[in-house]
Amino acid sequence: MPFVFKSLALLLSISVGLAADKETPFQAAPAASYASHQSNAQITIGVDPCVTADKVKLAFGKLEPNQFGILPVLVVIQNDSGKAIRLDRLKVEYQGPNHDRVDATPAKDVRYLNPPQRPGAIDGPAGRVKVLKSRKNPLDEWEIEGRALTALMLPPGQSASGFVYFQTGLQPGATIYLSGLYEAGTGKEILYFELPLQ
Repeated sequence: MPFVFKSLALLLSISVGLAADKETPFQAAPAASYASHQSNAQITIGVDPCVTADKVKLAFGKLEPNQFGILPVLVVIQNDSGKAIRLDRLKVEYQGPNHDRVDATPAKDVRYLNPPQRPGAIDGPAGRVKVLKSRKNPLDEWEIEGRALTALMLPPGQSASGFVYFQTGLQPGATIYLSGLYEAGTGKEILYFELPLQ
């Protein structure tokens, strides 16, 4: 009998291992490792636009926000300042090459940018109308809010990461502006960050 339990345990561990290999969880790299990063007052911020197919699939699975005019940009903030940093007033802007600015769309509002279509109807026999099912809104997926940058406070030595969303496409020469970071203890504002999108 113990042999049966050992075999069953081995079989279960193999199937769990294969399932884990199938889906690699999304994880952000350190802020300084991104091609576009900047340090100021011992705070490093890295940004990475999510436009290539492999990045989109890793972060959002089957959902492709770029198809619906949404540009997800990964923001990673590393706090090495020794002081807690407030992020609750963080403002992120996209600036195109012609200096046109686009504010980040809150993650909770992204699902409403592409409303579901009204259900169709077809005529049935004897004058009856059959209502067809409406298709689900493709932007109403957990990954949009689940992977968003939501940290309100960043303790010393810690990092926070997540996506911010813009209603635009990636343009050559575009930059991301981040402002509204404050020292939690003193309320002193930290200088803004300007990062080119690679």
